[in-house]
Amino acid sequence: MTSALPTRPLGIIGGSGLSSLSTLELTERRVVRTPWGEPSGALALGRLAGCPVVFLPRHGFGHTIAPHEVNYRANIWALREVGVQQVISVASVGGIRADCVPGSLVLPDQIIDYTWGRGSTFFEGVDNPVTHVDFTEPYSMSLRAQVRAAAHRCGEPIIEQATYGATQGPRLETAAEITRMERDGCDLVGMTGMPETVLARELNLDYATLAVVANPAAGRGTSATVIRLDAIEQVLAQAMQRAHRIITALAAEFSRSAA
Repeated sequence: MTSALPTRPLGIIGGSGLSSLSTLELTERRVVRTPWGEPSGALALGRLAGCPVVFLPRHGFGHTIAPHEVNYRANIWALREVGVQQVISVASVGGIRADCVPGSLVLPDQIIDYTWGRGSTFFEGVDNPVTHVDFTEPYSMSLRAQVRAAAHRCGEPIIEQATYGATQGPRLETAAEITRMERDGCDLVGMTGMPETVLARELNLDYATLAVVANPAAGRGTSATVIRLDAIEQVLAQAMQRAHRIITALAAEFSRSAA
């Protein structure tokens, strides 16, 4: 089956709790080979609310790829290869700041990287010159504004500013680590924000994250002594439906703008 999509579809990366888009009108599943190896899976190309989109589940369609094992370079490269210029990343996170309670939807504007050992740049190797990219504002301000407007149009409350702390995983954090991250200025904690965010910047893609708070971070609230993983699944099942509504509203606006 061949794709009839235009050259600039919207890229959507699904995180834990969002391994598929139930309302996606699928046109094609495409396997993309990259210089960096295999992406997390075949790209799902189709239309959402009339807008051409490309969907990729970050952890694979069976949620089998751990955060530290995701081939972030292959994922971002593959999206760029099929014409994506704007990427919405959906990510499950823990809430550190008091207002980032389970079920909250958050649009982070800053990020702090605590990961290590991950392929974090396209600019490496003896054949590549030393290349620096500006990362002062890690997320696309224009795309964040569009996501914020989409949330308002569909009546979904969203927290508009927060700092995402990206940890290595796959284990969850200790209470002491969360206390340190809070001192550093982190409002959220997740395992997939880096190097995905900077790789998108290196390829000049507009990138924004829609973070879904699944639980209080370790040592906070109901996670004071233990994090109940069964409770996380229940929260995500409901909150991801709301995230889906925002993405659909965003896609619908893109479709109207292109008409």
